[in-house]
Amino acid sequence: MTSQKIRWGILSTANIGMQKVTPAIQASPSSEVVAIASRDAAKARAAADQLGIARAYGSYEELFADPEIDAIYNPLPNHLHVPMTLAAARAGKHVLCEKPIALSAAEAEQLRDIPKGIVFMEAFMVRFHPQWQRMREIIRSGELGEVRAINAVFTYHNVDPANVRNQADIGGGGIMDIGCYPITAGRYFFEGEPERVVSLVERDPGFGTDRLASVMADFGKGRQLSFTCSTQAAPHQRVQIFGTRAKAEIVIPFNAPPNAPTAITVDHSGTVDGTLARREILPACDQYTEQAEAFAQAVLGNAPLPYGIEDAIATMRVIDAIFESEKTGAWARVAR
Repeated sequence: MTSQKIRWGILSTANIGMQKVTPAIQASPSSEVVAIASRDAAKARAAADQLGIARAYGSYEELFADPEIDAIYNPLPNHLHVPMTLAAARAGKHVLCEKPIALSAAEAEQLRDIPKGIVFMEAFMVRFHPQWQRMREIIRSGELGEVRAINAVFTYHNVDPANVRNQADIGGGGIMDIGCYPITAGRYFFEGEPERVVSLVERDPGFGTDRLASVMADFGKGRQLSFTCSTQAAPHQRVQIFGTRAKAEIVIPFNAPPNAPTAITVDHSGTVDGTLARREILPACDQYTEQAEAFAQAVLGNAPLPYGIEDAIATMRVIDAIFESEKTGAWARVAR
């Protein structure tokens, strides 16, 4: 590792890596992407050529064995997040792994075996976007009063049976894929953990995946998160926050465009339509680059990461409770 940059290896040619995250890592001032791996050597070489990466490997093990790689980005399907993260960490590599970190909290707890000195983080890039940070600043200032409710929606339409999001046996479905973002919003803005959840889940009869889910989460002290996520609905996303004095909204909370400004609103007017709300415009920002830079700075020893293994486990405990509620039709406690 140089004193200025960390050297990244990309684990697989997954679309999220190819289209969004790897180019964003390349834009990080403290990062350099030096290798990419696939179980298909030809695919790895083609991906490397496309992204201007020097080395391509035909196996994940070769990537882990490369002594000139400091950190691994893991965007593999959900069922491979924990085993491949552990393999990389045991090879001495720091790991940024896509969400959700595991298929269950019990599996996520295996990450506690990551060797000391290895930097690990689950890739919830939204927490590094200035619009999320500004919203939490507004909440902390007391401008909204006591925040009582957060409402979120995240939907898209995908019925491709070959897509990993539609394969139940490897962790597909809406709750794992996009439901984890509203969960993160609740935990981030309430700055706490839910005590119990209740869910209404509808599954695709062919895929077996959850294609529509509505969830309520009780954060205690009169605080509630409610959200809907769907993999088979018209695309939409919003996060609305309701306090005793004012309401606020992140207009594009999850897939914020990297090359265009974003907006948040704060409304004290009492009007229903929000036309008198204050609108704050935040400059264009690639949240994936911000995430990579924060991770690189942690590896370089310049600033610790605010999120680690225990944070990832906490998210999975909420997801576990959602699925438990689906089975029982009742409230489910979130494990501690």
